[in-house]
Amino acid sequence: MNHKLKTLVISFIVGLGLIIISTLISPFRFNPPVAASSAQEQVELIDNLGNYHYPIATTSDLAQKYFDQGLILSYGFNHAEAALAFREASRQDPNCAMCYWGLAYVQGPNINAPMADEQVPEAWQAIQQAIAVSNNASSKEQAYITALAQRYAAQPTADRSSLDLAYAQAMKQVAQDYPDDLDAATLYAESLMDTMPWDYWQDDGELKPAAKPILTTLESVLARNPQHPGATHLYIHATEKEQPTLAITAADDLRNLVPASGHLVHMPSHIYIRVGRYQDAVIANQKAVIADRQYLASPHPESIYTIGYVPHNYHFLWFAAVMSGQGEIAMEAAEQTAAIDPSMIQNPEMSGVLQHFSAVPLYTEVRFGKWDKVLETPAPNPELKYATGVWHYARGMAFTAQGKQAEAQQELAKLQVLTADPELAEMTIWSFNSTASILKIAAEVLTGSLASLEADYTTAVTHIQRAIALEDQLVYTEPPDWYSPTRNLLGTILLQGNQPEAAEQAFRDDLDIYPDNGWSLYGLVQSLQAQGKTTEAETIQQQYQQAWQYADFEL
Repeated sequence: MNHKLKTLVISFIVGLGLIIISTLISPFRFNPPVAASSAQEQVELIDNLGNYHYPIATTSDLAQKYFDQGLILSYGFNHAEAALAFREASRQDPNCAMCYWGLAYVQGPNINAPMADEQVPEAWQAIQQAIAVSNNASSKEQAYITALAQRYAAQPTADRSSLDLAYAQAMKQVAQDYPDDLDAATLYAESLMDTMPWDYWQDDGELKPAAKPILTTLESVLARNPQHPGATHLYIHATEKEQPTLAITAADDLRNLVPASGHLVHMPSHIYIRVGRYQDAVIANQKAVIADRQYLASPHPESIYTIGYVPHNYHFLWFAAVMSGQGEIAMEAAEQTAAIDPSMIQNPEMSGVLQHFSAVPLYTEVRFGKWDKVLETPAPNPELKYATGVWHYARGMAFTAQGKQAEAQQELAKLQVLTADPELAEMTIWSFNSTASILKIAAEVLTGSLASLEADYTTAVTHIQRAIALEDQLVYTEPPDWYSPTRNLLGTILLQGNQPEAAEQAFRDDLDIYPDNGWSLYGLVQSLQAQGKTTEAETIQQQYQQAWQYADFEL
């Protein structure tokens, strides 16, 4: 989930149909309140959040339990639910300084969301209350509070970067002063990440100098506690774009660590899809869906977690299933991703991503060649220009596959008009890639596919190479905003054009990006066989069979 998720109070209705799997985690219990300290309804203690514990200065065992719950929920990016836990902790012990610290902490920015204006007063009040009762805190806790106070102001300016940097510098000092406190180090690393969200690597694949302390700090934490829930989560995010293999162990350690946190259960899949472990990614997201279904069944605050993180699990499940050839699972996940409140899709802040979600079923039908279903799909509301563009693209691909050149050309012409629409140039998916940039790739792919239909392979290759260039320009997101790797299509067209050597390279290039994906392993086998490289083809064939063992789709 990427930076600048909009903090909107909107109703995001996600269908929660279950994909049945045989290795489900046991159902979660939500513990009833142990003993209410007042007539106010007590926040629930959530079972199955693991056993992570950070001892604080408090006279209340319940305050400690709620603090631990708030901390682990914040490590799982469920900040709104964490805030409820920290508030309850402070209610159980009004003199607990760290309970107010926690409440102030979760109101701040994170790598996926800037701080909203409405969060400023509560953050400020909470940190002031923490300061007011800090005489009850240990010296280390006082250091935590003093550092966090640097992050907030009663009336901050629109550009709060100086506050975020001041907090990071203060947390660096806390981590240095208390080198055995792994949470201080983890929070220091996170504070640095918040100053450069999703921007840790240079174009040449090297870590940015300012980001180096992020990795060294998190690696130091994980060397001492490989199962630290916050450090494993952040390390995955820090490495996934350029060095995902570094976080394989962290991903494996995290997947069963906090079973009731859907986002933490999901997080290993960020690494798994980058290293070719697509079935593990499928399982992780199936379990995350189960975890979040249990969470949503209990009273909970509407928040970015429910609006963004819950559908993200379905979206990720869809991508992992597509890459491993599991069409049935992919289609069900696509439909769940698209199960949004139609009234919300017109919201200007969210329209790009919601239209993108709504288009996932069409993308899936194109990928698996369900051409009749594509052509049966009714047109979207014409005001939904991006969704309409995807619809024209899908229909064009269907007509091309059916050999209906004239009809495909008509769809292409309508798609090309939309690629130049200035509204789509401004409409983005999660504030990153414009919807116009996605439709431009679609137009090049459809143009190249049409040329291939006419056996004009030179023209076809030219357009697919343009699509690759456009795809490479997209900002990194997971799942990627363009649904199907274009290098795989290039290899297929080169094979059709009797250029097996070039096709081999295209498939290998795709496998460099998406290791062990069956789509390109299959193409690689064909390209090797066409060159008479029988022995190597047999080796790759075995890899393909392994990669495609869960597939329900024949290539």
